[in-house]
Amino acid sequence: MDLRDQLKNLFPDHEEQDFEMPEEAFKQKEPLVCKFEKKGRNGKPVTIIEGWEGNDEDLKKISKKIKTTLGIGGSEKDGTIIIQGDNRDKIMEILKEMGYTTKRVGG
Repeated sequence: MDLRDQLKNLFPDHEEQDFEMPEEAFKQKEPLVCKFEKKGRNGKPVTIIEGWEGNDEDLKKISKKIKTTLGIGGSEKDGTIIIQGDNRDKIMEILKEMGYTTKRVGG
């Protein structure tokens, strides 16, 4: 007697229902743009990731994943992630592993 039969014995009036697993709740339509910038930051290099279309909570999770994996600082706000240093290649690889498409902008 398997678990399903045991449950039928306990709840004889219950009807089984087929549940479909929902597809991923959010799918990024456009690739995330990964660019390098020094302007307006006293000459300090930063990597900027733009084009996020989801909610801020997911943006913070992605930012945290990047920062902890690389062991560097950064911030996120208004759909943009700012990471210290020129780490475009590493960040693009992390985002690719997470299932996001990216586009490199600049030299």
